[in-house]
Amino acid sequence: MNMTRVTLASGIELDVIDTGPRDAPVLMFLHGFPESHRTWRHQIAHLSGRFRCIAPDQRGYRGSSRPEGMENYTPDKLIGDVFQLADALGVGQFTILGHDWGGAIAWGVALMGQGTRVTRAVIANAPHPVIFPRLLWTNPQQREASQYMRAFRDTANDALVREHGLGALLMKAISWGRSSALEDAERDALLQDWSDPDTAIAMLNWYRASAINVPPMDAPFALPEGYTDAPLPPLAIPTLVIWAMDDLALPACNLEGMDKLVTNLTLHPVHECGHFVPWEAPDQVNAALDAFLG
Repeated sequence: MNMTRVTLASGIELDVIDTGPRDAPVLMFLHGFPESHRTWRHQIAHLSGRFRCIAPDQRGYRGSSRPEGMENYTPDKLIGDVFQLADALGVGQFTILGHDWGGAIAWGVALMGQGTRVTRAVIANAPHPVIFPRLLWTNPQQREASQYMRAFRDTANDALVREHGLGALLMKAISWGRSSALEDAERDALLQDWSDPDTAIAMLNWYRASAINVPPMDAPFALPEGYTDAPLPPLAIPTLVIWAMDDLALPACNLEGMDKLVTNLTLHPVHECGHFVPWEAPDQVNAALDAFLG
């Protein structure tokens, strides 16, 4: 897939896949950590005959702009990149799709753009911004599964990353291993992407700029005094949530209560599948998308 360099109104430059009929409905794909636009390679190949498929390497990733300082990776800037990318490509309305961190940004894009720019949303193994922060305080399974985020935020690990690349920190924090579903060529490409220390620090800045609190395991399992949920409206546009049920980082407890926050919800569980559901179970994901997108 050939990439195009797109300059946003902010000056940020993104490398972007833009393929499919220009007069077709637009699908905007957002990848997660620690991947790239290729997270969605199977879905883009499957859908690009019927839809215009746009998939950026988001800021901080691969060859896209990687401004210094974690203040440049706050969610408002990452959400803004998506709308500015649509503007730069002449796209009015679109369906937003996101996995992992891309899904977290997709929640924000959908909530801000529903009824105007964003017509539908597809979220793959990315927690809702109201449910997830609560689980970090109250649910031992989710809190334990999220301790790696504390390591990613710890700048004391930057020396390791600069000397040995992001892969060294992944092995230290989450025992990153080889998945049988990931082709050798794809893994080699990821290792190459992770080898650049400036890119690796930029990727980690997504975690460091987030306001989400990950308590240590010895903190009480209860909401702190004065805790309030993020003041978000319900998401009312048609929304497909695809959830790999064997995700070790984001267990299925993240689905509890989602139907009260997403009023037009289609839930598609994928069993016997880990976190990277777009490429671990591409046939199931493609079938769910076909049914949802029509």
